[in-house]
Amino acid sequence: MTDQDVRASVAAAVATLLGAAALTPVYTSAAWLAPVVAVVLTVLAGGLALRAGGAALEARYRHGRAAPARSTALGIALVPAGQLALLLCVLTALFAPADALAGAVPTSQSLRQLAAVLAEGSAELHEQATPALPLPGLLALTALFVGLIAVLVDLVTVAGRQAILAGLGLLVLYCVPVSTITGSIGLVALAAPAAGVGLLLWTDQRRRLAAAGGTARGSGGTGGGAALRIGTAALGAGLVVGSLVPTLAEGSLAGGLGGGTGRATGTSLDPVAAMQGQLTLPEPIELFRVQSSVAEPGYLRAVAIGEYDNESGWTLSNMGGEQSVADDDRLAPLPGRQAGRSVTATIEMLEHDDRFLPVLFSPLSVRLEGRGGDGWRFDPETGTVYGREVTSGGLTYTVSATEPRPTPAELAAAQPLPPGSPVQQEFTALPLLDPRVTDLVAQVTAGAGTPYQRVRSIQEFLTDRANGFAYSLSTAPGTSGDDLVDFLQLRRGYCEQYAGAMAVMVRAAGVPARVALGYTPGTVQDDGSRLVTSDDAHAWVEVYFADLGWVPFDPTPIARDRAVDLPWAPRAGDEETTDSRADAPLPTAPTQPLPPGAQDRVPGGMPVPQSDPGADDGLWPLAGGIGAVLLAAALVGTPAGARALQRRRRLAAGTAGALWDELGATALDAGIRLQPTWTPRQSARELGAVLTRSGSSGGAGADAVLRLALAEEAASYGPSTGTAVHPDLSAGLHVARRALLASLPRRARLRARLWPASLVDGAGGRLAAAARRRLPSPARR
Repeated sequence: MTDQDVRASVAAAVATLLGAAALTPVYTSAAWLAPVVAVVLTVLAGGLALRAGGAALEARYRHGRAAPARSTALGIALVPAGQLALLLCVLTALFAPADALAGAVPTSQSLRQLAAVLAEGSAELHEQATPALPLPGLLALTALFVGLIAVLVDLVTVAGRQAILAGLGLLVLYCVPVSTITGSIGLVALAAPAAGVGLLLWTDQRRRLAAAGGTARGSGGTGGGAALRIGTAALGAGLVVGSLVPTLAEGSLAGGLGGGTGRATGTSLDPVAAMQGQLTLPEPIELFRVQSSVAEPGYLRAVAIGEYDNESGWTLSNMGGEQSVADDDRLAPLPGRQAGRSVTATIEMLEHDDRFLPVLFSPLSVRLEGRGGDGWRFDPETGTVYGREVTSGGLTYTVSATEPRPTPAELAAAQPLPPGSPVQQEFTALPLLDPRVTDLVAQVTAGAGTPYQRVRSIQEFLTDRANGFAYSLSTAPGTSGDDLVDFLQLRRGYCEQYAGAMAVMVRAAGVPARVALGYTPGTVQDDGSRLVTSDDAHAWVEVYFADLGWVPFDPTPIARDRAVDLPWAPRAGDEETTDSRADAPLPTAPTQPLPPGAQDRVPGGMPVPQSDPGADDGLWPLAGGIGAVLLAAALVGTPAGARALQRRRRLAAGTAGALWDELGATALDAGIRLQPTWTPRQSARELGAVLTRSGSSGGAGADAVLRLALAEEAASYGPSTGTAVHPDLSAGLHVARRALLASLPRRARLRARLWPASLVDGAGGRLAAAARRRLPSPARR
């Protein structure tokens, strides 16, 4: 193993780490970095150790004799095999050490545990949206993925000596954020993989020029310049191609959490509470039946939504629950100071089919009848029970919970959270809002000192009919260009708009809030049970109070027979209002509209999605087709580009040996194999015979081949005359190359240009020869 091989191995590892830096925007934190560095360093150390060991064994037992071709090929294959074995060991040590020997050597039990972790990661891949939480399963999959890329890059760079092909591995890493993140991926994800490609090419330049007799200084300058140019080109290509690669929906890693198998509206909740001005519900669908221990249970909660941005409105955050509901009987107990009532409900699914399981607020346990609960997880941050590769269709389950029952006095006594509180920071985060919204919040909450007073002021503003707010499923499109401003001006909407608007206003007032989706308890049946239909789908607000936890508030003006009793949050005037099916006339204009905004208003409101949500669907096949064509063109053209760079380097070197090597590579591309034992004149005679038989520029081509052979012969066996060559020698190479390629049928000529055989031929022999040259003299005796 030569110093050049060591440098190539190190460069391959560093380039892989640079390529892996593209994963930075894919995760919410840098927790993925440690396992990725561990696997890459393991692959590097394993490759160096195995190659050094192979060279030592060959020196000891072959005594300087050339190794058979089969032995050389076997030695090359054993290196990645050993690296894969070491990769398995480090994955075991990181993710399944309990039953492994010495915490790292895999056993049958530890392999089963590792397989289970990877299976969890596969499920998490379909649940998480970018940026994803660094869950153990996802980290294990990421480490395995990057480890395999590291083995491939090492093999192609060191054994195959084809740096440009190794760069395809970095392209794969770069495509992860490009295809999963909506919006910008950041400079690091763009520049780091390009720097990795440049490093590989620079290392390859140094090795090739050193083999041709170039000096370290010359190789550094020439190789570095070329690598810098190619790395810059790679960065530019990433900017262009990356913008054309289609992203997965909602920036998801795979499919993202969503509805169940049923596609009918109302059988599963949309987990995104986007404040759209239009909504059409079908005829009511009977979703599930509830048998409760209390006459009037609270909300049947499905999912909480805690992220708000200007483009998407309220969106679902990632789920981090790793524990099955079957393994825990205290899923979400209330805080110590919070008063509550114990409720038990048995829920029988009818037409409901969703990955989110409706449960009572603050569930303690969920027990499924007739099947285990291993497929259902509980996310403690959002209080959500969600399915992992299962849905709610046909289920019957019992939920035990302690519903919050705070008194107004307890809420009034709750103090603001400290500014550094994680809850305060996460659940008051907002983009830059339209100043009309923030001015309205300041006006409504003027004089409200405590968090509870601010929340009540905002709820009373939204529920007071004197302010002109009314429930409506059909609203006229606004003109402000901001959904939130339109709703506060027109004052007509449905539950998602009311809940979304209140949550934003509460956050703007400095109090943590989020939106919850689920169902009101439904209508009482003759047998005492409650029937929940699609008409009962609902959205409300949850506000966090110090020492009390999350408390629900409902600003939507729905009828009393549908509303949940919240004694701490009565609506203004406590008047009965119309529901979605009522025909009562609505106010024709808001009594206190927001002032119209100037044309150059401050951006920050959420854009109105007035167009059909499916209007852009036709663009995705086109974008996907363009991206696929560009990627296919890059893959097909990469070998030809690598071969062109190789030819350019040899022509730049200008030595007889470099030009003769290029002629031999061209012959191999053309399917003409020259025996390594032949002298240059014997090889020239063989090539001349081929050209003569083809009748394609045979005379000129054969003469050019002979001149190159004589020059190589003189350089190899004659007196040293430096590296200068006659100016027409390079021209002779062009003539010989054209003649050789012209002698081929069109199909073979295309194959020789697009997939040159000389790129991969003889990699094993070159590595073995390099190892033999590196061995000390005593070892070869």
